[in-house]
Amino acid sequence: MRNALILMILILAPTVRAEVKFEVLHKINDAIWGMDFLPDGRMIFTAREGKMFLFDVKTKVATELKGLPKVYASGQGGLLDVRLHPEFSKNNYVYFTYAEPQGDLATTALMRAELVGTELKNSQKLFSGLKANDNDIHFGSRIEFGKDGHVYITMGDRGERDFAQDLSRHQGKLLRLKDDGTVPTDNPFVGKKDARPEIWSYGHRSPQGLVRHPETGELWEVEMGPRGGDEVNLIQRGANYGWPVITYGKEYWGPGIGDEKKKGMEQPLVYWVPSISPSGATFYTGDKYPLWKNNLFLATLSGEHLRRLEIKDNKVIKQEKLLGKLEYRWRSLRTGPDGYLYLGSDEGRIGRLLAP
Repeated sequence: MRNALILMILILAPTVRAEVKFEVLHKINDAIWGMDFLPDGRMIFTAREGKMFLFDVKTKVATELKGLPKVYASGQGGLLDVRLHPEFSKNNYVYFTYAEPQGDLATTALMRAELVGTELKNSQKLFSGLKANDNDIHFGSRIEFGKDGHVYITMGDRGERDFAQDLSRHQGKLLRLKDDGTVPTDNPFVGKKDARPEIWSYGHRSPQGLVRHPETGELWEVEMGPRGGDEVNLIQRGANYGWPVITYGKEYWGPGIGDEKKKGMEQPLVYWVPSISPSGATFYTGDKYPLWKNNLFLATLSGEHLRRLEIKDNKVIKQEKLLGKLEYRWRSLRTGPDGYLYLGSDEGRIGRLLAP
C-alpha cells in the first residue's frame, strides 16, 4: 500500500523543469545587434557603434573586420543587422544594414561586401532609404533571404509615423530586392504612380525582427509598438499592417492611437500589452532542444527575457519566458550550426542557451 501511495504521488505531482542557463562566451562594451554563422562554424556579429567581428565559438577569440563604412552611431542608429548570402561558400557575400549618415541627417542603408580573410572588400551600397531625417530612432533593421532567393529588409518609420502609410516613402516598410540590389519585376508596387518599387509590405512601426519559417518559407515579422502594441505578423505580398492607423498601443503620455481594427489592414498573429519590446527573432532549427523544434524565439529589450512561442497552424498556442532573472536587454539571436541557440545583448554579451 505504501509503495502504491508513493507511486500515485509521483504521478500527480507537476513536472518541474530545471531552469535553462545562459553560457557567456564573449563580452564587449557595445550592443550586439546582429549575428550569423559561416559554414565553418564561426560567428559574424555586429556592434552598434560601427564594428563587425568574426568570432570563433571554440577558441572564444573575436577578430575585428576591416573595410566598414562610416555609420551614424547615435540614439538607435549604428551598425545593425548582418546576414550571409545563401551561397556564401561560393561568393563570400556579406550583407549588412546600418544607419547611413547624410550630412546632419541619417537613413537606413543596405550594403554588400566580399569577406576576404578579415577584411570586407568590393563593397556596394544596394539600398538607401528615402528620405533621410534628423531623428535618431526606428531605423529597423533586419535582413532575411526568402525562399525565392531575394533579400528582404525592414525599415522603421524613423519617427515620422504617417509616412508608414505613404507608398512614396520607404519609412515603415518591408522591402524586397534581388541579391544585387535591383528591384524584382513582380514586386507589388512596381509601375504604380507615387509608389516606391522596392516595397513589399507597409504600415510597420519599428520592425527589428524578420525570419523565414523553416518549413513553409513564409516570412514572419516582429515589431515594437509604442506603449503596448508589440506585434508578430505573418507577411503577405502588398499588405498593409496598419501603423499608425490601427494599433493596440498607446501614446507614451497616455491617450490611444487610432483604432484597433480596420477593414483592409492586417491583424497581428499575437500582440503584447504592456510592451516587451521584441527585437531579433528566429525559429529554432537545431537538435539540442528537440521539444522546441520550429518554436519561434524572440529577443526582448524592455521585457529583459527570451520569449518562446509554440506555433500551430500559424497560431500561437503557448508562450514561455526564459532567462528573465538575468535582466539583460536581449537584442539578437540565431540557431548555430552546432544546434545551440545563440544570443547577443545590449550589454555586450554573446553566449548560448544551455538545455536544462
